Amino acid sequence: MKKIRATNPRLVKLIETLKYESYKNQAKIWKDIARRLAKPRRRRAEVNLSKINRYTKEGDIVLVPGKVLGAGKLDHKVIVAAFAFSENAKRLIEEAGGEAITIEELIKRNPKGSNVRIMA
Repeated sequence: MKKIRATNPRLVKLIETLKYESYKNQAKIWKDIARRLAKPRRRRAEVNLSKINRYTKEGDIVLVPGKVLGAGKLDHKVIVAAFAFSENAKRLIEEAGGEAITIEELIKRNPKGSNVRIMA
């Protein structure tokens, strides 16, 4: 893999953690997410709640390798993990009964990365 050029210390640590967990748990999903987060910021995913609402159902686990934005509404419970959330997006997810968690928390809950839907 390429050398990490990011200067955000949290992002650099997350990418290293993802690579380690991918190797340790034989889960290719974490290596894929590390590769997506290592891209320049302008090329990282920005996903609106309306897209999450459209492509998920009750109880899904969604991973966004970037930022979740608050445009649209969510009408069912989902667990959304992302590198960053807008304040409005976090509020709307919690109002719908879902959870807005960090990628680090998702790795702890689900080390194998099974049943996780990637939205980019």
